[in-house]
Amino acid sequence: MKNQFRAVQFAIVAVLLWSTVATAFKMSLAGMTPIQLLSVASISSFIVLFSVVMFTGRIVTFKITLRKKWKSFVFFSLLNPVAYYLVLFSAYDRLPASQAQSLNYTWAIALTVLSAVFLGQTIRKRDWVACFLGYFGVFIIATRGNIFNLEFEDSLGVGLALLSTFLWATYWILNTKMKTDPIVSVCLCFFFGSLWLLPGAIYFGGFSGITQSALFGAIYVGLFEMGITFVFWLMAMRYATNTSLISNLIFVSPFISLLLLHFVIGEEIFASTIIGLAIIILGLLVQNLNYRK
Repeated sequence: MKNQFRAVQFAIVAVLLWSTVATAFKMSLAGMTPIQLLSVASISSFIVLFSVVMFTGRIVTFKITLRKKWKSFVFFSLLNPVAYYLVLFSAYDRLPASQAQSLNYTWAIALTVLSAVFLGQTIRKRDWVACFLGYFGVFIIATRGNIFNLEFEDSLGVGLALLSTFLWATYWILNTKMKTDPIVSVCLCFFFGSLWLLPGAIYFGGFSGITQSALFGAIYVGLFEMGITFVFWLMAMRYATNTSLISNLIFVSPFISLLLLHFVIGEEIFASTIIGLAIIILGLLVQNLNYRK
């Protein structure tokens, strides 16, 4: 049954949890490498999602999907979580978290561009405006406001953050053709992703030297960035009578995240980051605006 009040409750919980993950990324990366973080997080995510699959009676669907489409998910898992999160965590490892998470919000713009290239979708005028605003915001963040000097604080870190948005968009474009239960689909991606990641983590030094706080942070990331929060968001969309209202709540998340980064780990938040993020969000709002005739 549709219930907008319950939908808003689920959405607020999801937004608040997603607002904490940039802080968790940075705290975890202080005590472990990106591949160590991703390996622990991916296993944690699979465990919690598989528990949801069992608890919600999806185990038969899980088995059928695994048997029929395992080859597809072996490939999809290379995109997400392996490639996407390795690139994203590498960006967080190089950049201040406030900058990395702001740049990551341009994934919706990357999705528009790739949809036009691979799906033949028309780019509307508002999409072009959104692209301009989004990447102008990126430019402000990358140069820390010195837009006329063209000096990037960490061009590789910025490039990795932007590359992650195109990897994420590619994953979702390909995933739209898979007519599978979304929770089962994500669960299988993390299952096969873990099988890719564990040997890689062992090859690149194993799990020695990980601090206890970093380990807990990685488990937290698996639970609340990749796992249960996704379920909360799906529940919000299922109950919603007005999905646009629910969707717009996500734009609150990056600003809450900036506050947490500043007050929890003491990260300096540059004015250029706030301005650039605001311009990116403005572009996303323009892109998603519903105009009446």
